[in-house]
Amino acid sequence: MINICDYRGHIRNWRGLCYELGIDNTLSREEREKAIIVKAYEKWGREMADHFYGMFAFALYDSDKDKYFCLRDQFGTKPFYYYITSDNRLLCGTNISKIIDQDGFVKELNVDMLQIYMTLTYVAGEDTFFKGVMKLMPGHWLEFENGKLTVERYWTPTFKPDESKSLEDWADEIHTTLTNIFPEVKDDDEVAESFLSGGVDSSYVLAMSDAKRADSCGYDEERFDESRVAAKTAELLNVEHSVANIQPKDFFDIVPFVMYNMEQPLGDASAIVFTLGCKATAEHTKLCYSGEGADEFFGGYNMYRNAERYGDNLKTFYVGNTNIMKEEEKQKILKHYDPNVLPINLVKYIYDETEGLDPLTKMSDVDIQIWLEGDIYLNVDKMSTACGLEIRMPLTDRRIFDIASRMPSKYKVNEEQNKVAFRTAAAKVLPEEIAFRKKLGFIVPVRIWLADERYNADVRDKFNSDMAAQFFNIDEINAIYKDYIGGNSDNWRKVWTIYTFLVWYEEYFVKR
Repeated sequence: MINICDYRGHIRNWRGLCYELGIDNTLSREEREKAIIVKAYEKWGREMADHFYGMFAFALYDSDKDKYFCLRDQFGTKPFYYYITSDNRLLCGTNISKIIDQDGFVKELNVDMLQIYMTLTYVAGEDTFFKGVMKLMPGHWLEFENGKLTVERYWTPTFKPDESKSLEDWADEIHTTLTNIFPEVKDDDEVAESFLSGGVDSSYVLAMSDAKRADSCGYDEERFDESRVAAKTAELLNVEHSVANIQPKDFFDIVPFVMYNMEQPLGDASAIVFTLGCKATAEHTKLCYSGEGADEFFGGYNMYRNAERYGDNLKTFYVGNTNIMKEEEKQKILKHYDPNVLPINLVKYIYDETEGLDPLTKMSDVDIQIWLEGDIYLNVDKMSTACGLEIRMPLTDRRIFDIASRMPSKYKVNEEQNKVAFRTAAAKVLPEEIAFRKKLGFIVPVRIWLADERYNADVRDKFNSDMAAQFFNIDEINAIYKDYIGGNSDNWRKVWTIYTFLVWYEEYFVKR
């Protein structure tokens, strides 16, 4: 008999799967998705994910064979972890906290991960901050039978540029595909709202959706605040608009909640704002759309426009969207430094896979395989769940990626613009000033707030704590902080990354 031990996700093409697998499509969502997973495993086994569209991670147990089968979706939108005990038992699931609480788990810090974290600001690759707890990576399955663990990759992003199509052809294909996907994103009896920033991704999702209300975050600091632009988009699309005004005290107060529920430290300051946004949105809905995925698929980051000038040098330094601290600086601040633990080692296999492709494709593939999984999708899943909100991401779909994988880079970025074809598609339902608005990113005024003594007391305390002294040379990290206070605002990311690690460590190794 096959039982589902753990499951997180949303299967989009459930109607077709119910028909093909002989499942009653009038079942509740929970019942039908569990039935789909079991029946799909019985029919297709390890190849079952090839038949799914959506977001999913799960563990199955076959009691007849005493065998576990675990699977994570192609992009890693849902987390999954596993741990082998000293007596060779498998502990696994979508939450590290559930693994920690089981018999046989030995809690020990993986100190090497701190060295990676200080560069990337997130936990990349298979390892975690808990020694022995491994991530099942995107596009992988796991089997555990007769005491033997097998982990294999079932899906790899591949890129085969097609030069035969025009810009309009690509825009038409994006728009048509998204039009076909949207009816699958939610059931007819569900009501969803949509997150909305000032950017094209969330605006396009809102315009294509049936959402009647949009939700944004805003700040008193006008130069950081995109909610005013979002309000104009919402008015144009004739939807209600809610704004969660983020105050610095609320921002700092919720950091322990975020680090605890994230289960891994995350130095992305936007995660704190996102959490506050989720809390506010969950007061009036339990389901929300969000626009993640398009930047990495279609060349959305401004740095991608510099890809050609990097050339083959990429493989010596590009480890993804964030790279905040050089090795020499880490040697100075860390008590334990291993010269063999280098972030670039995490992405060598990606450069091998993309050998012969253009630099932009290489950069975006690194971000698709490392950054999205380790930062963006982890944040979306963990924080929405912690706040009682479910988020679905229509742009993160194999059918959307398939278009991006065939699209030549010249239709992704040029000297003036990023996401060229994607923006052209969005312009079919949005005014050009919105579709082609310059990308700002999800910016946060934390670079200002960290220097304000009204809010940074806990930061200063932790930088001078016995806890920090276990890992850092106190004088060195305080020198970084002093330099930041003195006007080097670029140092705020380093300060924040150190601080978030210390908050997380306190939650899991001091309080627990």
